[in-house]
Amino acid sequence: MTWLQCPRPRPYARQRLVCFPHAGGSASFFRDWGPALPSVEVHTVCYPGRAARIGEPPPTDLTAMAKETASAIEPLTDDDLPVALFGHSMGAVVAFETARLLQARGAGPSHLYVSGSRSPRLSNMRPGASSDAHDAPDAITAELLALGGTDAELLADPAFRDLVLPYVLADFRMFDAYEYRPGPQLTCGVTAIVGRADPQVSAAQSEAWSEVTDGPFRHVTVPGDHFYLAHEPPFPLLTGTGVST
Repeated sequence: MTWLQCPRPRPYARQRLVCFPHAGGSASFFRDWGPALPSVEVHTVCYPGRAARIGEPPPTDLTAMAKETASAIEPLTDDDLPVALFGHSMGAVVAFETARLLQARGAGPSHLYVSGSRSPRLSNMRPGASSDAHDAPDAITAELLALGGTDAELLADPAFRDLVLPYVLADFRMFDAYEYRPGPQLTCGVTAIVGRADPQVSAAQSEAWSEVTDGPFRHVTVPGDHFYLAHEPPFPLLTGTGVST
């Protein structure tokens, strides 16, 4: 059971960054981030039920998965190297719940980056989705195509669909079932990032992440849609070398 993947360990890194994939995503989504961030040691969360963990049941409880992830990340905080968390879409909420748990254990992250996501205090029901949409493979397939996060040719391949749809459906079901529970505010800084043309998340819904922290908050809009980061990853924001507005 491997929760974290780090293809490029960097003993002399200035910080660590733990990345949380979107619903239906895997660690491979962030495979190019390590080479592109030479001063950062990039770790990616490996959700059950896909890739190297394809033989495991997909996750069913987002908060329970965050607990497992927090336990895997906690040893990374044992030295003085800052550990930041970055989550996209569903991954932003998993990262948030993980950050809460780490903070409660005295191992809180240095920063939380939440991308393409509504504040967890808002409803996470997707626009146009019915309450049973997560049980409709065709509806989920259409949504994935509309969002642009999955190649249309792959989704048209029956073998690929049979492989990925079980964990994609499970992720959407888990995310739709998630309920925010009040708790202590985060103390770390939070940066919320959203694409200007994101059909899933409005700027106001993204900016509402300001409610989860007593630390510094920054809201950034970038060109692109829900999967803006597939074409233009927010590397300058992560390294502090640039700020978009």
